[in-house]
Amino acid sequence: MRYRFIAAAAVAAVAALLAPVAGADDAPKDGKDVKGVYLMSDYPAVTLRPGETSSVTLRLHNYGLAPERLDLSVSGVPTGWTATLMGGGQPVAAAMPATNAGVTLELRLDVPKNAAVGTQTLSVAATGASTKAELPIAVTLAKDLPAKLTLMPQLPELRGTSKSSFEYQLAVKNDSGKKLTASLAAQAPQNFDASFTEQYGSQELNAVPVEPGQTKDVKLKVRPPNTAAAGSYKVMARVGAEDAAATADLTLDITGQPKLDISGREGLVSTRAAAGQESSVPVVITNTGTAPADEVELSGSAPSGWKVTFDPKTVDRIAPNDSKEVQARITPTEKAIAGDYVTTIRAAARGESAATTFRVTVTTSTMWGIAGVGIIGVALLVMVGAVARFGRR
Repeated sequence: MRYRFIAAAAVAAVAALLAPVAGADDAPKDGKDVKGVYLMSDYPAVTLRPGETSSVTLRLHNYGLAPERLDLSVSGVPTGWTATLMGGGQPVAAAMPATNAGVTLELRLDVPKNAAVGTQTLSVAATGASTKAELPIAVTLAKDLPAKLTLMPQLPELRGTSKSSFEYQLAVKNDSGKKLTASLAAQAPQNFDASFTEQYGSQELNAVPVEPGQTKDVKLKVRPPNTAAAGSYKVMARVGAEDAAATADLTLDITGQPKLDISGREGLVSTRAAAGQESSVPVVITNTGTAPADEVELSGSAPSGWKVTFDPKTVDRIAPNDSKEVQARITPTEKAIAGDYVTTIRAAARGESAATTFRVTVTTSTMWGIAGVGIIGVALLVMVGAVARFGRR
C-alpha cells in the first residue's frame, strides 16, 4: 500500500510539472473543465505599412478563477513605435475580468514612416499576484500592400413589376491597408437602366472612397423598360480599384402586369344619339400587358344630365393580348341641343387603368320636330285670324 501511494503521488507531481501555464497558446477548447486566465486574439499576426496606425483586438478571459487585478504591459516595442493598450475607448493599464467572463482590449500601434520593412514581435502580458498570461503579436511592415475589395449585397434577389424600381443595398469593403477609390459599374440586360446612388440620397455615383478596413454602403437602382416581359433577369454589380476587383450577382424577378387599351369596334370612337333616347355603343377593351386583367370595371362621364351605363358593368378576366367587347348605353338628356358632345369611357383593374373619349352627335327627337311644326302652324293660324278680323275694320 505504501508503494502504491508513493507511485500515485509521483504521477500527480509529474502531471503538475507538465501542466501548461495559462496563456494565448493554451486557449481552452472547452471552458467547462479548464481554469485559468487567457489572453487571446483572432489575428495575432498583422501586416501594416510604415506611417500608419492600426489596432489589434484582444480578449482577456477568466475561466473559473476568482476575480483578480491584472496589470497590462507591452514589451518588445521597436524604437520610434508607440504601442497603447485601450479598453472602453481609452488607455488602460490594468483589467479585472469576472469569473467566467472576459474583457475586450485593443493594442493600438503607431508606426513611424521611416520604420524598416520587416517583422517585429511584440508581447502583450496580463500579470496578477497568482497568474500571468502572455500573447506574442507579430507585426510585419510592408511598403505596398495589395488592394483587396469585397462586394456584399444585402438582398441579392428582388421581385416587382415592369413598372417597379429595383433597389439593391450593397456594402463595399476595403480589406487592404490603404485608402481606395472604388469605381462602380453594373451590367444589366438591354434597355434596363442601372445607376448607383448614396445609401440615403439621390446623388448618382461613379466611384466611392473607402478607408482601409472600412465599409461603404451604396445603392444600385435598376429600372426595367415598361415592355419587359415577365421572367427572371440577371444583373452583375462590380467594384474595382487598382488591381483589385469584386463582383456580386443580382437577380430581379419581373411579374406580369396587365395593360389596358379602350377603343370602339373597328377603331371607331364616334356615334349618333337622339336627345332623350338610349343609344348602344360597342366598346372594345384590349389587354396588351403580360398578365391577365381581372375584374375590369367600366365607368363613364358625360355632359350634365346624361346617363351612361354598361352591359356588362364588370369583365371578369381579359387574358394577355386578348380583347373583350361591352356595350355602353348612352342616353342624352331630353333637352340636349343638336350638336357634338364628348363622353369619356374608362376601364380599371389591379391599379391599371385606361380611358378614351367618344364623340356623340346628338340629333333632335322627331317628337320635338312635330311639336315645333304644330306650334308654328298654330302661330300662323292666329296671325291669319287676326289679320282677317282687324283688316275688315
